[in-house]
Order: sequence, then C-alpha cells, then structure tokens
Amino acid sequence: MKTTPSPRGRALLHQTPVGAIVIVENGTAVTHVFFSRLVQPEHVEWEETPLLRQTASQLDEYFQGARRMFDVPLSPQGTEFEQTVWKALQTIPHGETRSYGDIARQIGQPSACRAVGHANNQNPISIIIPCHRVIGANGKLTGYAGGLTIKQYLLELEQGAVAPFMLFPDAERARWNTPASS
Repeated sequence: MKTTPSPRGRALLHQTPVGAIVIVENGTAVTHVFFSRLVQPEHVEWEETPLLRQTASQLDEYFQGARRMFDVPLSPQGTEFEQTVWKALQTIPHGETRSYGDIARQIGQPSACRAVGHANNQNPISIIIPCHRVIGANGKLTGYAGGLTIKQYLLELEQGAVAPFMLFPDAERARWNTPASS
C-alpha cells in the first residue's frame, strides 16, 4: 500500500498507450505521474500548465520510441532512503533491468533488498523514475503499481520488442470528467 503524500498541485489527465495517467506539478517540478485507475486525487487543480504539457509531450515521445531520457524537473517526496533509491533507479539505462539486490548494492546497502522493493513501490513518478526496470533476482517480473502487463509492455517497448500501440482503451476520461490533453 502506498504511503507517499497525496498529490497536490496542478494536474493533467493524459492518455497514453498504457491508459490514462495523471501528471501533477507543484509550480516548479513534477511531483507525481500515476495511473489514473489507481488513485483519485482530491487536492489538485485540473489545469494544463507549460510544465504539464512538456511532461506529457516527453511521455508521448517515450511511447513513440523517440525519447530515452526525461529532462523535466522532478520533486518526488519521500524519505531519505526512498530518495536514494529513486536516484539509483534513474541510473538504469533505457532498455535494461536491475534486480532489487543490484540497487541495494549500488546504494551501498547490500542487505536492503526488501527496503529497496518498498521504496520502489512508493515511487510517486512512474515511468519517468523507471521503477518498471527493477525485476526479481531470478529475472522474473515482480510487482508494479500499474500491473505486470504494463511493466512487461514498458520493458518490451524500451527493448524494441513491441511497436507502440494502445494497450488499454480510454475509459478514464469520462470517469474523471476532465479534458484530455492532445
């Protein structure tokens, strides 16, 4: 169960090949990117800002196979340990994976595999902070907030194994009663 702070700020509902996502920013940086079917933020203003448009555009480029790294400002909120793990996740190259143990060793805490898994689960900025690139020690896919189908799709997209396509139909827009971004 996620314990990261509830999203606050300006938000944009954006359709992607993996379904509608919500992007939230605080005026200077992106604070959340999450799958809209999982969270219904109560403290956001639905307003399209330049930063939200830029983030949505970069996500579109990612899903089209034209972007491997994101350069929007990020401000995920979490513990010092979570922040350390999230920074380590951002060093995993596009199209590659690491195990929880690999990340634990990278941050200098080789026995902290479970804690790394928990921090991975708390990641408030899905896709951009690539928690989907973390797999089990046995090489198998393990939990992902968006579901294992989406995790597999993202990994295959990055490895060039699938062409961009719409994984899920748009059902969220009507549920949220918000305008979609273009």
